[in-house]
Amino acid sequence: MMDSSNWLLALLNTGAFLLCVGFLIYVIVIMRPYLSIKELPPGDAANHDWHLIVPALNEEEVIGGTVLHLTSTFPQAHIWVIDDGSDDATGRILAGLAPRLPNLHVITRVAPDARTGKGDVLNLGWSSIDEWVTRNGGDKTKTIVGVVDADGRLDPHAFDVISGEEMFADATVGAVQVLVRVVEDVEAFVSTDVQTLASRSALPAPGDASILVQLQDMEFTGPIAAMQGLRRRTGSVGMGGNGQFTRLSVLNEISKKFGTPWHGALLEDFELGLHVLLMGYRTEYCHHTFVAQAGIDRLRPLIRQRSRWSQGGIQCLKYLWAVMQSRNVSLSGALEIAYYLYVPWSQLSGSIIFPAAIGIDIWYALNTGGGTDRWWMTGAWGIVPLALLFGVFPHAVWGLLYRTRCGNMITRRRALALAMGNLLYGYLLQAAVWWALIRIIRGKTDWKKTKHPGTRVGLALAQAQTPAEWATEIENAQQYTSHHRHSTPAGV
Repeated sequence: MMDSSNWLLALLNTGAFLLCVGFLIYVIVIMRPYLSIKELPPGDAANHDWHLIVPALNEEEVIGGTVLHLTSTFPQAHIWVIDDGSDDATGRILAGLAPRLPNLHVITRVAPDARTGKGDVLNLGWSSIDEWVTRNGGDKTKTIVGVVDADGRLDPHAFDVISGEEMFADATVGAVQVLVRVVEDVEAFVSTDVQTLASRSALPAPGDASILVQLQDMEFTGPIAAMQGLRRRTGSVGMGGNGQFTRLSVLNEISKKFGTPWHGALLEDFELGLHVLLMGYRTEYCHHTFVAQAGIDRLRPLIRQRSRWSQGGIQCLKYLWAVMQSRNVSLSGALEIAYYLYVPWSQLSGSIIFPAAIGIDIWYALNTGGGTDRWWMTGAWGIVPLALLFGVFPHAVWGLLYRTRCGNMITRRRALALAMGNLLYGYLLQAAVWWALIRIIRGKTDWKKTKHPGTRVGLALAQAQTPAEWATEIENAQQYTSHHRHSTPAGV
């Protein structure tokens, strides 16, 4: 009969094995659609009216460059910047730009209404756009509302690509999420010809970025893109906070049934996607165009950001029953959503089970009669291939795929470093889930925003003081954007 310590070891090893097998199976399942991504024919952006919401809170170092990029690259679009009570130079920069840019709309929130969450900012943008479209007699079914971060850079071909027949040309599609690229310098990334990027799924990445930033880019272009590819098949594509596009008519339908389009979860983007599905519309993912954003180059802010996402995912668990009951969501889609909502809990349990199982194995190795050699030769060696297959391979494989999917613009050595780095990256981010759980237990729902690193154009506008300096910097920025509008990301 097994003693209590043997039972404990068996239980922990079984739990660890089941978690690893489940994760490996999921990686294999998402790999197939990822490796068979096919190019989608673009449509005509002129078939839709475009409005972009840019939330801004203390973004003096980036907001000027982003606004000039969007207004110059997409002259047909209306840009709605919502200043969420900034106390730096953000308001001054926007006030200086607004009279010069006819399609720029600046709305300023003030205390006590300001800084109450990104969802409230987006709802204000939505209601303002809805009033404007109503006043001007626009077709709300053909009005597309996009969300771009304050440091975001949209692919100049984005509107055409997401207007294609499998995207907004299909009236059943309510929302589209585009690929997210994470880079060190967003202006450099879009400063050379993007024509090739719009015509293939292998999107290059700068080869000289820091490991931490490239791990984030690999995460979005690898596992997250693969998950979205699977979700295209199950009908459960999730929305992201940057590069999401939704029909105005669908946002209005959601608001009539649920009060507002965006709600209070810290993962308000995923929450919106669930509401789009519950209303009976399709959500789509487009891998053939992108929005670029600046990566986080320090570990603590990155973990803080991911813990916000984890907390938002845990908050969205309340929608699981509605999703499982909905006739508008397929069974496979509901199961995929359930798996996504289960992930934070598997990370929490895994962060306990794996170290405990390893610790007990080490104890047995040190206390087995005959010593560690005998323990090893009597079957313990089998742990090594199991660990490589279930614990290392699902993380490391993305480093190799990142090199091939990004046009071989990184060396094999770099790809190997990313593969090994991704192993640590995945386990370190488990700390973010614990941070999120602690905040939930303490009843905290506020969050410090992630600071965006300054861009060349943004910093120049922030530092300009006189009208002459302003005029010079705006002219330089517009010439810079116009000159590089049809060119491919640098360093790729």
